[in-house]
Amino acid sequence: MRPEVSGEMIEFFKMSGTGNDFILIDDRKDTLPVQDLRTFAVRVCSRKVSVGADGLIIIKHSDRADFRWLFFNSDGSEAEMCGNGGRCAARFAFLKGIAGSSLSFETRAGVIDAEVHGEIVKLRLTDPKDLRVDYTLTANGHSFVLSSINTGVPHAVMFTEELREFDVYDTGRMIRHHDAHKPAGTNANFVKILDRHAIQVRTYERGVEDETLACGTGAVASALIASRKGLVEPPVDVLVKSGERLKVHFELTQQGFGNVYLEGAARVIYEGFLWREAYEWGFQS
Repeated sequence: MRPEVSGEMIEFFKMSGTGNDFILIDDRKDTLPVQDLRTFAVRVCSRKVSVGADGLIIIKHSDRADFRWLFFNSDGSEAEMCGNGGRCAARFAFLKGIAGSSLSFETRAGVIDAEVHGEIVKLRLTDPKDLRVDYTLTANGHSFVLSSINTGVPHAVMFTEELREFDVYDTGRMIRHHDAHKPAGTNANFVKILDRHAIQVRTYERGVEDETLACGTGAVASALIASRKGLVEPPVDVLVKSGERLKVHFELTQQGFGNVYLEGAARVIYEGFLWREAYEWGFQS
C-alpha cells in the first residue's frame, strides 16, 4: 500500500547509470526536511542500513537552465560533475515532467546539455581541461606512468594489458591521494585497449573511495587520453566493470577536444519514500 506522504517522508527514485547507482530527489520547492545535506547523503547512501548508492542527486530550481543539481558522493563530499549521474538526472527530469527530451542543467562544472531517448541518454560535457600526458609518479617503491585530464572532475589514467587481475583498489587509492594530485585528489582509471574504437576501463572513484562498477567522466577521460596518444579514434566504446558499455563521442581540435558527449543507458530501478528512520540514525560506538 502506498503510504500517505507527510512532511517526514521524502519521495525519491533509485537509478543506475551502467552500474553507478544514485538516489534522486526533486527539491525544486525547497521543502526537503534536512539541514545537513552532507550527513544526509552519507546516511541514505549507506548500503545495508539505508537505500545505498554511489551518490545522491538533489534537483533544485534554476533561472539559467531546466534545473540545477546538487551532487554528493557517498562519503558526503560534493562533486563538480558526474557523467553517469548526469545521465540519470536528465532522464529523471524528463520522466518527472521537469524538462523535455532535450534539456540542460547547472552543475558546479558548468551547464550540461542532454538528450533523452528512452533509456538512452546522450550528455554533452563541458570542454575538458588540464591535459597532461605521460608523467611519472613514484610511491611505495613503485613508479607509474600516468596521464591526466579534467572532464568535469579530475582523472588520472594508466594503461595496462593485465586489467583483469590489476590491483585497482590499492593502486587507485595511492594515485588518488598522491601529493601530485593534492589538494583535491583525483579519480584513477586503469585502461586496456581492445581495438581502434574500444577500450576497457576500471575506475577507483574519489568520494566513493573504492572501485565502482562504472564512471562516466572516467570513461570519457580514458577515451580522450587514449585518442591523444594515438591508440584509438572516435567514437570509442567503453566496456566498464558492470559489463555494460558506454559510448564516447568527441572531436580532436588544435586546442584539445571539442563536442564531447557521453552516451549510455540510465535505468530506473525503483521509486519510493524515505522514512525519517532511513536517514536519522548514527553509528553506535
